[in-house]
Amino acid sequence: MAVFKATFWRLISGTLGIICLSLMATLGILLKNSFTKLSTESAFTPGPNIELQKDSDCCSCQEKWIGYRCSCYFISSESKTWNESRHLCASQKSSLLQLQSRDELDFMTSSQQFYWIGLSYSEEQNAWLWESGSGLSRDLFPLFETSNRKNCIAYNPRGNVVDEPCEIKNRFICKQQVI
Repeated sequence: MAVFKATFWRLISGTLGIICLSLMATLGILLKNSFTKLSTESAFTPGPNIELQKDSDCCSCQEKWIGYRCSCYFISSESKTWNESRHLCASQKSSLLQLQSRDELDFMTSSQQFYWIGLSYSEEQNAWLWESGSGLSRDLFPLFETSNRKNCIAYNPRGNVVDEPCEIKNRFICKQQVI
């Protein structure tokens, strides 16, 4: 009878040990997935002092994006290189900001920060081009002169532009046209 009790308790403790290991493995998987999700979401957290709008007057934007004048904008709070910013926007089915007018970002004119936009120099066409391939209108930045055409353009919502090495890290603005 004593042998039976010892075997019975060993069986119970072994079963509980397996259950415990299974729960720990499940917890590890859940924690890993939640941290992966958080790191992806942190890349897409909007910049400071921006009041999020779920809907603009003619479109609906995804969470953490700002709807304004029939477009959706993502204002990053995280700094990336120009190429990293471009790829992150593309991963969200958008592109780095292509300005249509100087007042396009009226909703964030209080910002002092410079942001990467989708403007870079094309050696083949000897011109500044937007990611879409269209040229830069001189009316948009009339006083813009660059010291180095290998640089990329950073924009301040107050209307200022600077050319900076594409490898440095800046915040960025993604734009999604809503049709």
